[in-house]
Amino acid sequence: QLVESGGGLVQPGQSLRLSCEISGDTLDRYAIGWFRQAPGKEREGVSCISVGNNRYYGDFVEDRFSIERDNAKNTVYLQMNGLKPEDTGEYFCAADRGLRGVAIMCRQKSVTYWGQGTQVAVSS
Repeated sequence: QLVESGGGLVQPGQSLRLSCEISGDTLDRYAIGWFRQAPGKEREGVSCISVGNNRYYGDFVEDRFSIERDNAKNTVYLQMNGLKPEDTGEYFCAADRGLRGVAIMCRQKSVTYWGQGTQVAVSS
């Protein structure tokens, strides 16, 4: 089971840190990805991290976000800085063995398990 937390309402330029905790299994077996979906738009890959800490970021991230994993806590974090109104959406974490690599995982939404999502709203 994947449980996201950390979403909320912030103003443009502010930061949020999202957390994705795995329960019932161990994180070190999985690549983890963060995806987002804005109203009326397709779900897109934000960032993915492999078992070996290879990272992928969507082009729109522009060095504003960073993804880290803490296997001891069974948790993956997405630090989001410099948030913009266009970052608004439902953010989901997802898990997969990641055998095809994190770029494919993120670009093609090649995942096995999905979390329920956490809402992020960026507005002044």
